[in-house]
Amino acid sequence: MADGDRVQNGNIALLIDADNASAGGLDQTLTILAELGTVNIRRAYGNWSKPGLKNWAALVHNYAIEPHQQFDITKGKNATDMKMTIDAMDLLYSNRVDGFGIMSSDSDFMPIAMRIRQNGLPVYGFGTDRTPKGFREACTRFLDLDAAEHVVSEPDGPPPAVPGVGDDLVTLLSDAWKASKRDENGYANLAEVGQRASARSSFDARSYGFSRLSDLVKSLKQFQTEQRNGSLVIKRLR
Repeated sequence: MADGDRVQNGNIALLIDADNASAGGLDQTLTILAELGTVNIRRAYGNWSKPGLKNWAALVHNYAIEPHQQFDITKGKNATDMKMTIDAMDLLYSNRVDGFGIMSSDSDFMPIAMRIRQNGLPVYGFGTDRTPKGFREACTRFLDLDAAEHVVSEPDGPPPAVPGVGDDLVTLLSDAWKASKRDENGYANLAEVGQRASARSSFDARSYGFSRLSDLVKSLKQFQTEQRNGSLVIKRLR
């Protein structure tokens, strides 16, 4: 969970592209979606006659997931994406859902994620590091489930190796720091920095192996941190 997040009471829908998502990430997905509310709607879509979906089939009853059968009408194509999109739109306009989770690494879900956000609802994406950037950025937040499985909440001793942190993330945080209110020594409140960064990107600290943004920032040599009155402040080092 990112700093400042609280569990909400919303009615949340989780739509699973079983043809293109790993069943091993389900527990992590449900745990993270608890930030938004209770996942009362759980639907998985795919061609259940395929051997590749046996892991999902084993979870249907244990997790109260409603399976939706989609036959491969044309070779090399499947109807899963279209059915998920139609159901997402139906749920969106029912006005009884307060947020969405989409488990998939397929860029085809970028338009529906954008449409959900345009209606003012959060949509969390869950996939792998191979997920195209378009879908990642269309989501309110996107979680790399492979990295999130190895979350470090309070690293002891030397910071661990941070997967995937490159110049783009450092630049994003630096720009957010520059745009934030800073004191005479150049320190800005991390909560404001994180809010500004989230307005521009769907990044989440858990995708880099940390449960909180504060732990991620502490591991970066480009920033200096201080604890003040229960809040963390950060400064970009020159």
